[in-house]
Amino acid sequence: MASRSPLVCASNCLQNILFRDAFTISRVLTCYQPVRYRKRSSRHPEWFVRRRGKSFDEGLTQENKQFIKDLTVEQYKNKPSPLKEEPLERGEWDLRTRRTGVLALKIGVIPQWRKDGTKIETTLLQIIDNHVIRYSPPEKFAQSAGWKPWWGRKYGSVVVGALSCEPHLFSKEYNNLFTEAGVPPKRKMTRFLVSPNAAIQPGLPLTAMHFRVGDYIDAQAKTIDYGFQGVVKRHGMKGGPASHGGTKWHRRMGGTGGGGDMAGIWKGKKMPGHMGADWNFAKGLRILRINTKYNVLYVTGTTPGGNHCYVRIMDTCLPNRRREIQNHPPMPTFYPEDVKDPIEEEYFDETLFDFKEPSIEYIDEESNK
Repeated sequence: MASRSPLVCASNCLQNILFRDAFTISRVLTCYQPVRYRKRSSRHPEWFVRRRGKSFDEGLTQENKQFIKDLTVEQYKNKPSPLKEEPLERGEWDLRTRRTGVLALKIGVIPQWRKDGTKIETTLLQIIDNHVIRYSPPEKFAQSAGWKPWWGRKYGSVVVGALSCEPHLFSKEYNNLFTEAGVPPKRKMTRFLVSPNAAIQPGLPLTAMHFRVGDYIDAQAKTIDYGFQGVVKRHGMKGGPASHGGTKWHRRMGGTGGGGDMAGIWKGKKMPGHMGADWNFAKGLRILRINTKYNVLYVTGTTPGGNHCYVRIMDTCLPNRRREIQNHPPMPTFYPEDVKDPIEEEYFDETLFDFKEPSIEYIDEESNK
């Protein structure tokens, strides 16, 4: 058997080392996966203002409590309202317009029927006592603490509040936030990004007529909080067998990580943990019915969160669901003086059946002759 020269053996070893290193590097590069996990934080942001003040049982009588309520109402009546000043210039609608949204309360899910008899599920969202609290133009909003760099400097900020409450329930710092708008303190507030042509004046009320029947909206809310859950309920895993060797691992997840060069547990691995209480979107929901008396929207499908939770409603961001320029929504919101005809109590979609109308019509053939 012929012996190999030392030079040939050295070259073969070098090739093996280079091939092994190249294979390992390519495996590391091709096996990269994006991180799919969320960091939960209970720390308040920089702009947080303490809402609740220290409450004391002062032993006030009913007459004194009523006197304090009447005095508070008189103070708000005498405050100068920003609506008495010159209104902001109303811009024109274009395809890149971003209007303000509203805060609604989720009532529940009820069925509706179309004219052809098909049944659809709709979610009831009630817009309760919405007012514009503050408007910040793009140049001012870019200098605030809540501004994010990825938003850019082309959008302003509109703060909307819902559900008026008595001032003595909140702290002095929180009540001062509503001085500019001239409205009572709100139980819930949120912020929307708006384009400069959709600037809106503080103190202006927002109702269900901010939208129209047939419009598409996006709903954002916190999902139902289920607490700590296992992988079967949290991620829908199958679990172990019910019998035939399955001992104490019927609802377990199985293996968590592999071996080899990429041994270990990667970030984003589906495991037991906290389920729910996360902000989630439901996009492209269509408005089928509007009740102007109680400010209720009937939208298709379901929205995140349970009943009696707050839902942020805004114009949809889906490009194929946006309104055209000729059929744009009211800018920047609905003004009663823009409508000549009286406002009806309910508006229905053309495909939705109104139960006030007859469902069956009988025609006498002899009378037609």
